[in-house]
This record gives sequence, structure tokens and C-alpha cells, in this order.
Amino acid sequence: MRRTTLGKAALPTALVLALVGCTGQSVEGDGGGGDGDATSLTYLIEEPEDPEALDALEKHLGEFEEESGIEVEVDTLPFDTMRTVLQTQLRSGDGPDVFNWGSGPGFGGALAEAGLLHDMTDAYEENGWEVYDFAKERVTFDGRIYGIPGEMETIGVFYNKDLFAELGIEEPQSIADLEAAAEKVDAAGKLPLSVGDKEGWEGGHLLSMALSSAVGSEGVKALIDGERSWDSPEVVEALELWRDLNEAGHLGKSPTSLDYDNSLAPFYAGDAAMIPTGSWLVGEIDDNAEFEAGYIPFPGPDGPGIFTGGLGSGPFVSAQASNTDAALELVDFLASPEHGQWTVENLHTIPPMPLETGDLDVSPLFSQVLEDTATLSTTGDFGYNIDVLTTDAFNEAMYDGVQAVLTGQQSPEEVAADLQAASKK
Repeated sequence: MRRTTLGKAALPTALVLALVGCTGQSVEGDGGGGDGDATSLTYLIEEPEDPEALDALEKHLGEFEEESGIEVEVDTLPFDTMRTVLQTQLRSGDGPDVFNWGSGPGFGGALAEAGLLHDMTDAYEENGWEVYDFAKERVTFDGRIYGIPGEMETIGVFYNKDLFAELGIEEPQSIADLEAAAEKVDAAGKLPLSVGDKEGWEGGHLLSMALSSAVGSEGVKALIDGERSWDSPEVVEALELWRDLNEAGHLGKSPTSLDYDNSLAPFYAGDAAMIPTGSWLVGEIDDNAEFEAGYIPFPGPDGPGIFTGGLGSGPFVSAQASNTDAALELVDFLASPEHGQWTVENLHTIPPMPLETGDLDVSPLFSQVLEDTATLSTTGDFGYNIDVLTTDAFNEAMYDGVQAVLTGQQSPEEVAADLQAASKK
């Protein structure tokens, strides 16, 4: 999962957790559990890449504060820090009242299993929250609903249309097309694909997109559900693809030494022709690139691939929120169509709910992404962003394994075997 747009899966780009030791403040000094008289809440989100995004969010939340009389203190943490401290915060009672976190068993599911989340099943019915069914499934555990899904994300390949036209390159439709395009770009003295995998999670996206386009959503689901082995030929071939692209010099000098943020600069500057990443990057491309950009699914072995689909971080309520009713009132605001439209126009994110987009003021690139995602969410075939649906043990093996393949420390076969072993833990 990348951090979301406001922060990172993010993704990469969105909201996530509270500072260590920060809690909602109660008028009566009530520390706990849901029936206090708290008039303020802490809302923990991921540390934004753009400080202006945080300013915009806080101003937007001012509308909620004025209408509700509930004060909201927005706290931030870096994504990696959040992953290590959030569960500890929530267990100790020192965590946030409301926080943005990822869906799927490895994120929200782990907290639900530990009894750290408020059950929102009844709140869904009482408030009439409408989200796409597939998105709601990602925050449903043991038949109960524990959160609002975060913004929808697709993972594919952004490319420099101007550079492609200059070099006479068409949109790659297959792996052979991608490799041929990379050769032309390389011969022109440009970087074919800007990839940074220093932090590890980026490699999970690389594997997710290659596998999804190779075996389809059902094939990846079979892997995640244990119906197909992770040491199967398809997984080995997906790892081999990234190894071969790297050995050919198409990913830069040392992708495992470059973090995600620094991998963006060559693409914005026009020095890299493509960047494999997620739809959360649209706003930054609009702001930073002086060329027209396109966005396509990662190519398949013999023809067009499919976008990998996922969800960014969305709001959950702590089981020990200082005032559960007030926390749910904030969530109701965050789940509203009005807030969804605000996020589209101000954060360039895609809400996981039906939304009237005809009058939205967005760029042509983001308009394309919105249209593609809306169609795919109801009728199309989404691939899977693997790390939001698997365990921490598996994700660690995947992140480390992709890095090991890129550095030559392990073979694709060895990493695939490690993935299969980790899937059993």
C-alpha cells in the first residue's frame, strides 16, 4: 500500500494516524471508551508530501467544526513510523480518536482482529453511507464493517506523451512493446523507467502490476487465497521481468538506492520517459510536468494488461475513542459526497463512492483517470495491490525479495519460494 495523496498509500497520498501520546481531550477529564463528553477529537493522518495539502484539509475541517461544535486536532506521522507505533498507541489508550489507515487484512484487518477498532456496521445503516461494494469488502472483517474505504487508486504507468511522439513510440500494449520502447528511449539518452525501491513497498507495486497484467485479477486472487502457489511459474516470470529490465539498465543506475520521492524528479524534468506508479500522482504531475502525460495499465505478456486496483487510507475509529458519537460524526462528514467532491478538486483523489463529476474542475489527465476508474469499479477487471491483502510477514518477504532480485542477491526462483513460505505464516 502506498501512502495516499495527502500523505503517502499510499497513495503513496492521503490521511493516516496521530502523534505518539496524543488523545482526544474530554471536558470532564473522561479518558475513555465512548460515552465521555469530549468536545474535541484527534484525527491522525499521514504526514503530507505537500504542506499546502494539510493546510487545505484543516480549513476544510473548519466547516465541520463550525457545524458540529466539535474541535478537530489534526496530527501527522510519517507512514513508516505509523506502521510501527499505531497498534501500540491504540493498545495503550494513547492513540487518536479517528485515524486514516489502509484497508485489507494486513492493515485495518489486523487492528480489528486485535479489538482496537470501533465496529461501524450499525453506523453504516444509520447514516446511509454509500460506497462501492468491492470497496466496502476491504474494510469488512468477520462480517462486520470497521471503516470507510480510502480513496480508490489504480497502479499503472505514466508516460511522457511529448517524448513518445518525438521518438515515434506508441503506447506499449505488450511486454515486447515496453522493451522496444525502452530501447528507443535509452538510445536517445533518456531513462526509460524511473524506479525507486529503497523503501521496499515500491517493489510490492512492481510485482502487483506485473502479476495482475499477466494472470488477471482472478489469478492474483487465487495466489492470495492460497489456491495457487507463490512459487508458480507466473510469479517467477513477473520477478524475472523486473530483473531483466534492471539488468538492461532501463530502471536507472540503482533503483534500490533511490527512494520513491526522488524517483519522481527525472520524470517531472522530462529525463525519464515513464514511471510505474499509482493514480495518486496525477496532481503532482499536473503541478510539476511541462509536458502532456498519459496513463496506461502495465502491459501484459502478449497484449494489453489491466490496471492494478486498490484503496488508499480511510477513516477508522479507535475502540477507545474519547467520544464515539463525536468520532462517528466526523466520519459521517468524511464519508459525505460533498467531502468526496472536495477531495477530487483539492487533493486529486478518487472517492470510493458514486459521485457526480460532470461539473468538476480537473485536468484532462485527471479526467481520464476518473473516467477509467469509475468504469472499472463497476464493470471492469481490476488487478490487486497485493500488500493490502496479505500479512505483514508476507509483505516483508515481498519487499525484501523484490529488492534482492534487483540487486542480484537472490534469484526469482528463490524469492518465489520465500513468498510461498511466508504465505503459510
